[in-house]
Amino acid sequence: MTEILVQVGTEERVPPVGRVVEHPAWPVLKDAVEEIRPWQSKDGSIDFEAEGAPDASDADLAVRRAIDAIERLAPLLPHDAAYHEAVVKDLRRWADGGFGVPDFLDSLLAFQPAADREDGLQHLVVFPMYTQNGNPNRNFEAVVLRMVWPDWLAELERTRYDNPLFCGISFEDFTAGYDTNSAVLFPETIAVREAPERFSWGGIFCDREAARFRAVTDAAVGILGLELPEDIAAMVHDQQRCEQAFVLWDMVHDRTHSRGDLPFDPFMIKQRQPFWMYGLEELRCDLTAFKEAVKLEAEGNGHGRDVQYAVLFDRMFRFPVSGDRVRNYDGLGGQLLFAYLHKHDVVRWTDNKLHIDWQRAPQVTNQLCGEIEDLYRSGIDRPKLVHWFKAYELVSTYLAPHPGSQWAKGPDALDLTQPPRKLVDDVLPDEFPLSMFYEALSKKLKNVIASTKGITATSAERVAA
Repeated sequence: MTEILVQVGTEERVPPVGRVVEHPAWPVLKDAVEEIRPWQSKDGSIDFEAEGAPDASDADLAVRRAIDAIERLAPLLPHDAAYHEAVVKDLRRWADGGFGVPDFLDSLLAFQPAADREDGLQHLVVFPMYTQNGNPNRNFEAVVLRMVWPDWLAELERTRYDNPLFCGISFEDFTAGYDTNSAVLFPETIAVREAPERFSWGGIFCDREAARFRAVTDAAVGILGLELPEDIAAMVHDQQRCEQAFVLWDMVHDRTHSRGDLPFDPFMIKQRQPFWMYGLEELRCDLTAFKEAVKLEAEGNGHGRDVQYAVLFDRMFRFPVSGDRVRNYDGLGGQLLFAYLHKHDVVRWTDNKLHIDWQRAPQVTNQLCGEIEDLYRSGIDRPKLVHWFKAYELVSTYLAPHPGSQWAKGPDALDLTQPPRKLVDDVLPDEFPLSMFYEALSKKLKNVIASTKGITATSAERVAA
């Protein structure tokens, strides 16, 4: 619905409903943010002595335009009134303070999307932030998003998969930092003077994940000659079904990081570990979602079957051949899942076609989940270095290490007088290279994967048409 604007003097009155992106103030805000972004340094500050820097008056004018646009848009979103007031104050303080390193802690604390997870509810988000798998610098971004929280998902979260901080979200529009591969909105990416004691929300853009999944899976199925069951083929071509599969997958995955027999801090980014440890943790969370999806399907929940094949296809087709090979832990997890299923005769590459035993796939995938869970359960009784070697042993049972690997030669090849964190330096950037199968698949899929940069449900449908 397009907003009807009524002018009274210079004051603009707008109804408290409607699409934010259709309001004339949205392109003004977007343009102001895009003007500011190139001026910013990596930490978000503006160095007026740098080549190409603006005059301070130009930067001040751009911030004023952004503030004015936010104030015009805010009446559309009364549920975010406290946040929009705070973000305007933070923007003014940044400008008045000379455009140094931005501090948006006050507005971050005021933004509480998980407190009202109403399906379709819009949010306008403006923060200096890096975008994971996107822009590494803390530039300003402006994003309009909608909550994805259907009744059936809310009921599962309330009764079975409690995750009060999780927000399923979808894009309405965004600035350049999200015209990338980034599919998350996380509070820890935002520039603040100090990290809060705890974060109160985390968002996953299920529309981007679904659109990317559909494009890559469709291409891989054609390249590999894979024959899909009729209902799964229909799911791959249905954006809404895929979005709902991903929001359920993500909700279960997210909560799994702090559940189970964990011998270490589940948020391993705080530690320095070999990248296969991160790969196993991410795969454990995905396979836990898979295991729960098998249970849901058995209980008659159709979303359960969709989640299973979203996990299988995204993990086997996209993850191993996306990104570079330097410590690519998600790629490693995808390689491991494929190799495990291949060794147990669930997937076969025969006569230049991929075949999957659809009947045995759930059982054997759950079996791999069990092996990782056993590794974790035993880990509590092991020193860290022994645990790392046991994890390496699990991975290398199914994936061939690089022939030049020191770790593959065992403890005698490493200087064990060093602390474990120093031995991470002996891990090769690509400790487990791609197999010949994946090298060939990578060449055939690389253009499709590149084309999904910045993809949304809308852009995916335009390409399909």
